[in-house]
Amino acid sequence: MTDIKSPLLGKTLDELQSLVLDLGMPKFTARQIASWLYEKKVSSIDEMTNLSLKNRELLSQKYEVGATPPVHEMRSVDGTVKYLFRTPENDYIEAVYIPDDDRATLCVSSQVGCKMNCKFCMTGKQGYANSLTAAQILNQIYSIPERDTLTNVVFMGMGEPFDNLDEVLRALEILTADYGYAWSPKRITVSTVGLKKGLERFLEESDCHLAVSLHSPFPAQRRELMPAEKAFSIMEIIEILKRYDFSKQRRLSFEYIVFKGVNDSLIYAKELVKILKGLDCRMNLIRFHAIPNVDLEGTDMDSMVEFRDYLTQHGVFATIRVSRGEDIFAACGMLSTAKQQAEKKESVNL
Repeated sequence: MTDIKSPLLGKTLDELQSLVLDLGMPKFTARQIASWLYEKKVSSIDEMTNLSLKNRELLSQKYEVGATPPVHEMRSVDGTVKYLFRTPENDYIEAVYIPDDDRATLCVSSQVGCKMNCKFCMTGKQGYANSLTAAQILNQIYSIPERDTLTNVVFMGMGEPFDNLDEVLRALEILTADYGYAWSPKRITVSTVGLKKGLERFLEESDCHLAVSLHSPFPAQRRELMPAEKAFSIMEIIEILKRYDFSKQRRLSFEYIVFKGVNDSLIYAKELVKILKGLDCRMNLIRFHAIPNVDLEGTDMDSMVEFRDYLTQHGVFATIRVSRGEDIFAACGMLSTAKQQAEKKESVNL
């Protein structure tokens, strides 16, 4: 039986230093390995040619780079690409590449499934299976053909990032550290429903942008759309956010999916202006991608424009996010759900 090797991908410089010292290698070897991983993006230890042959062999006995390619992809007519990755537990996660003029954004997942069970989210319908390691998070960036064209990464895929905060912070460190990708934190946005403990820790330990899923300014209705409201009140989250300065480098945004006849009237816009008063933030208005067995539908563009204009005229800068990839299982979680259902059906028919 072949011994399972640990991935080098996803290890911080401190972790690499401990690793090489345990193997009897010089401490500086750790920075060399980090360079091969995060700067040169090699696919095997054999490619790390400034390590001695002996050290490469020693490293290969227990470790591997750990990059795995996507098992499936779907390409949209608008250039959006949805990638499907298989985890070691034979689950599936998604990453979405979104090109837009001079920008190229990758939306990555942080968990297999999700515990939050938001009414409008297909991932939530899967339930929760597992949290991803930093290696599995970074692999979504590392293993796509467009990796060198990326200008931005958003943690808005499957899962709740603050429910897997240790691994997400490890990935963020590698993306922003000088030994890693050396990206500016301004190129990265992390989205959350608003887990209080995770929120405070993220704001203290990271400089990346923050996006909070809002979707209704009225707590009772938000609770119907997002069960997490029961434990993590949006009003309490807003009070925490008011303690931080978002007027400089770090940006705070709120995500607001606009549902027809549910949260699209100016009553909601007026309440948003009221509860967000005093916060330096922006509002991203999002068209709803319909998902099976959910009695919600997206509102019309005229209503979204009126909603946006009211917010902007009253001090909350708002934009309408352009819908992308609607022809390729656009909603998060739909491709992985379809793949899982197909495999279950296939196993039943065997």
